[in-house]
Amino acid sequence: MSFSKGPSPARPARSSASSGFMKRIGKDDYYLNIALEVSRRGTCLRRNYGAVIVNHDEIISTGYTGAPRGTLNCSDIRYCARTNLGVPSGERYELCRSVHAEMNAVIHASRRETLGGTMYLMGVDMEDGRPLQAGAEPCRLCKRVIINAGLDKVVTRNGHGDLITHEVRDWVTQEDQDYGMLSSSETGAEGA
Repeated sequence: MSFSKGPSPARPARSSASSGFMKRIGKDDYYLNIALEVSRRGTCLRRNYGAVIVNHDEIISTGYTGAPRGTLNCSDIRYCARTNLGVPSGERYELCRSVHAEMNAVIHASRRETLGGTMYLMGVDMEDGRPLQAGAEPCRLCKRVIINAGLDKVVTRNGHGDLITHEVRDWVTQEDQDYGMLSSSETGAEGA
């Protein structure tokens, strides 16, 4: 995972006094702003995410958090099983009615289109309506879907406007380590 400073989506572009033109935002912020907008279609009562898959500077697909097609959304029924059972964030996803944004984005694309691509991911806390301060990170199941889709990286942005890049190859290594397939010495992670 790497961090880089970037403009916050809330910060307006500045105009240049000498040229009279507004400063263009970078591509990462452009796609992250689209992902944030996609998250507004989400129907989860806790957190909503938006995902945008890009390859060769072309948007391949988008996805947002929502119940499976043809079923009632949590926002419609005003009920969240995980909240009502007191399940902490990040646990017991099998109780969640929603299909995650990352999964929906991958479902709507072919693997041929996603190979070597980048997923831009933004999340919003529904309590205050603000982007997640730590940035969005896929759950373990979504990480596996992203690995199988052949994506190279996932980019998100934290509440300070810093870009966070997750290298998918690191998740592959972590997956093997977590299941005892590799020792830390085999991955070069000694002393970590």
